[in-house]
This record gives sequence, structure tokens and C-alpha cells, in this order.
Amino acid sequence: MADGPLPGAVVFAKDLPRVARFYEELAAMTVLLSDSHVVVLESPGFQLVLHAIPVEISNTFEIETPPQRRSDVPVKLFFPVASLARARALAATLGGAVDPVQDEWDARVFRACDGHDPEGNVVQFREPLRP
Repeated sequence: MADGPLPGAVVFAKDLPRVARFYEELAAMTVLLSDSHVVVLESPGFQLVLHAIPVEISNTFEIETPPQRRSDVPVKLFFPVASLARARALAATLGGAVDPVQDEWDARVFRACDGHDPEGNVVQFREPLRP
């Protein structure tokens, strides 16, 4: 379905601009739409829709600094990056993190490492393995 909708995911965020910047910069995504309620990011073959959590709900909880990792969820997003080392350094400046080098692991054609976004959502980053 070449002209149809792309596969993707939806993430709800308390601080929409901060979370959007994290994925835009770290996952090299392009902003398709941005307003106070939603940011739509896209990369070839994938869309990430970020929705602001309604104020009446977001006022009921705080995001710690650093954020507490939300690992008890049934879904984990993953994104390709050119370099895990570069992703690790950039994530730290954007309010998230990529786990240390000793937590990296290899599979098929990539090296992977988990991390989290500025609100604690666990995300995995994958760099290509060099032959």
C-alpha cells in the first residue's frame, strides 16, 4: 500500500515539546505537524505521533529528574541510529539516556542498547554492525 498510511506508534507526553525534540533529534525524524496538542514525526516508513497528556491528568503526577524508567509496559519502541556512542551523548543533552556501553548487545546485523526518553519511556537504539 504505497500511498496508504505509514506504520507507527503513539506516545503520550506531559512535556510535549521536550519529548518531541528528543525523538526528532535522536532518531533523526522530521516534524510533519506541531501544535500545542500533538506533534507528528516521521522517518522513512514510520510515523511517531506524540500527544500531550490533558492538563487535568498531567497535573496529577510529576516526572522526576532524572525520570523514573517505565519498564513495566508491554511495548518498547526502537530506532536506528548511526552510532550508539553519539546517541548516548546526545540523549544526555536532551533529558534522556542511553545505557552504558557494557549493556550493549549484538543481534543479526545491529548492535542495540536500551535507554529512555525524558519522561522515562524505555526505548531501544540500534546501530548497524560493521563487517
